[in-house]
Amino acid sequence: MTEIVTLAVSERVTRNAAYVAAQTHQRMEDVLAEWLEQVTVEPPVASLPDDELLVLCDIQMDPAEQVELGALLAANREGALDRHGQIRLDALMQIYRHGLVRKAQALHIAVRRGLRPPLSNA
Repeated sequence: MTEIVTLAVSERVTRNAAYVAAQTHQRMEDVLAEWLEQVTVEPPVASLPDDELLVLCDIQMDPAEQVELGALLAANREGALDRHGQIRLDALMQIYRHGLVRKAQALHIAVRRGLRPPLSNA
């Protein structure tokens, strides 16, 4: 079910949405709706409550995916990856990088909120 909502957004948001809409052959309204949907699925780290933020600070990649990623990286170093292996490696690296960025953001915000001590330079 969808609902129609009227929003006032900044000129910058409108300009970015119009650009993406033109590049992807979509209506600007659909682009904005998709962006809002993404925020509800994975909210910005800064908007997380303290308990969820601390969980994100300690998040780890799924152990099975870690093992698979290690094996694919080894095969890649040896030049032994086929196309399917390369696609899977790319997908796992994207998951890894995304998790790492969100974890770093969470640690930064947790330190700023006083929930975690600053990381030492040792």
